[in-house]
Amino acid sequence: MFGRVVGAIAVVAIAVALLLIAWPQLLGLQQQPVIAQVVSLRGIAVCVAALLLVLLLIAAATSRGARRFAGALAVVVVAFGGLQLAVLSTRGVDTAPLPAKALGELTVLSWNTLGDAPGSETIAQLAQAQQADVVVLAETSVATAQEVRDQLDAAGMPMQLLHLSYDQVSKARTTDLLISTKLGAYRDASGGRTTDTIPTVYAVPADGTGPSFLATHTVAPVPGEMSAWRQGLRWVADHCVGNAIAAGDFNSTLDHWDGLGANGGQLGSCRDAAKLTGSAAVGTWPTRLPTLLGAPIDHVLATAQWKVVAFRVIDTQDGAGSDHRPVVARLAPTG
Repeated sequence: MFGRVVGAIAVVAIAVALLLIAWPQLLGLQQQPVIAQVVSLRGIAVCVAALLLVLLLIAAATSRGARRFAGALAVVVVAFGGLQLAVLSTRGVDTAPLPAKALGELTVLSWNTLGDAPGSETIAQLAQAQQADVVVLAETSVATAQEVRDQLDAAGMPMQLLHLSYDQVSKARTTDLLISTKLGAYRDASGGRTTDTIPTVYAVPADGTGPSFLATHTVAPVPGEMSAWRQGLRWVADHCVGNAIAAGDFNSTLDHWDGLGANGGQLGSCRDAAKLTGSAAVGTWPTRLPTLLGAPIDHVLATAQWKVVAFRVIDTQDGAGSDHRPVVARLAPTG
């Protein structure tokens, strides 16, 4: 009898733990250590659940003493895996290519290049292929961003370059923003410091007409940087208001943004393009994992002044050297 009671308590405890891993927003734990990392990889969680289910079924079939406990745990694991699949299915795995660009639409391209790994030529060619009006380059040196700008200028796509570096120790601490000159002049409103540890470029139109742009890079939620990571998300949420477009490596998924939205947005007043187009379960990092197993941490967001026409995670550059996949969104003004 005692063993059954202990077993029942263990099953309940495991069930509660798995529930909080699958939906930490239930108790506001989505930004806590360990849980913040685990909830980013829902596709892997489904695979782990499937493996555990097989092991538990084997244990139930081969051990009479463990049958009741293993069977109960199997039910819990099935529920856990089912919840993960339900979340992934509602967010969507659409990978359809972008439609032809229509007059007046804006194309936003973002790529964390892992310290210039793909090279300026590859980056510029991708920007041309996507007909990008805005290019966000995280972990990219100013020199490489300038080369990209020069190549785009030669291709008939003149861009204004804004960048922010916290130091010259690591390329990871530099973020670049390229804006088509067709959108008018922009000025850097970052004020020298934005998101902690890694910079976000905050650009506003010089004449006050048009959207503000946030070339976003928040630090990863790793030990020692959790506080800086949370600050970064709050900073972006506070500035993603009015008429704004944000893109970059957010090092976070929709789960982490719970409680940071306003006015119908997920992060500040900004809405996630992937969520609106049914692509929010497509992983962007790391490239060594299939898209359905990776973490969707690279995003394009926009406020209600913009309709999201399409969004795509680009997987054709997986061998280019970066551990992130580029993402691209097509936006149209709602006015």
